[in-house]
Amino acid sequence: MYTMKSLMHIVFPPRCPFCDGVLFHSIAAPRELVCRLCRDKPVYVGEPACMRCGKPLADERQEYCFDCAKGRIEYTQGKALWVYKAEVKESIYRFKYQNRREYAFYYGAELVRAYGGWIRRHRMQAVVPIPVSNARRRQRGYNQAALVAREVGRRMGLPVYEHLLRRVRDTKVQKGLSGEERKNNLKKAFKMRENKVQLDHILLIDDIYTTGSTMNEAAKELRRAGASEVYCLSISIGSGY
Repeated sequence: MYTMKSLMHIVFPPRCPFCDGVLFHSIAAPRELVCRLCRDKPVYVGEPACMRCGKPLADERQEYCFDCAKGRIEYTQGKALWVYKAEVKESIYRFKYQNRREYAFYYGAELVRAYGGWIRRHRMQAVVPIPVSNARRRQRGYNQAALVAREVGRRMGLPVYEHLLRRVRDTKVQKGLSGEERKNNLKKAFKMRENKVQLDHILLIDDIYTTGSTMNEAAKELRRAGASEVYCLSISIGSGY
C-alpha cells in the first residue's frame, strides 16, 4: 500500500543537503537523508570547544572563545553540529533562501543523534525556535529555525513553542556587522507573547551561531519571563579562534 508521503517522494524526490543532488528513493527502499558521497563532507564540531557556546577552539588549554570570555552570557550552555564553512554554508543558504525546506529533516536528525543525550541530561522541557520578523516570514514563506525545531521536538518528544517569542523589530541582516554592531542591532528585538513562562529549562534553536548576539538576546527575554535555564542548539557555528 503506497502512502501519500512515499508517492510524494517519487514525484518530488528529496535532495541531498550538501550537493543538492536528487537522492535515490523507491517505495521498497529506506529513505536516504544524505547521498553517500557527501556523508563525510561536513566538519562536525569536536573538542576542544568553548565551554559556554560550543565554538571549536585551536588550543585545548583554552576554556572560552573570545566572545564568551569578554561578555555577559545570558544562556547556560550552547552546542552546535557543524563548523560554518564550505558545503555547510552553501547548504544553509539553500535552506533559507531557495526553499529547500526538506533539509530540516536531516538537520534535525543529526542534531538529535549528536546531542539527544545532552538534551535529556539537562531535562529540557520545550523547544523554542528563534523567530523571524513578519516581513521576512512573508518574503521567505517560513521560519527556517522553526522547521528544525519541529524535527528536534518530534524526535525528542518535546513540545515546540513556535510563537512563545516574537521579533518586534525587523533588524538588519547580521552578516557583515561587527560584534558590537550585532549586539546593538538585536537589543530588545525579542518579546514574549506572555508575561510569564511556566518552564524552567528551555532549548533555543537557530541555524547559524556567529557571535551569539541573537541567542543571547532571546535567552535574556526568556529568563526575564521566568525561565531558569536556557540552552542553545545550532546547526552550524563559526570558529572561536
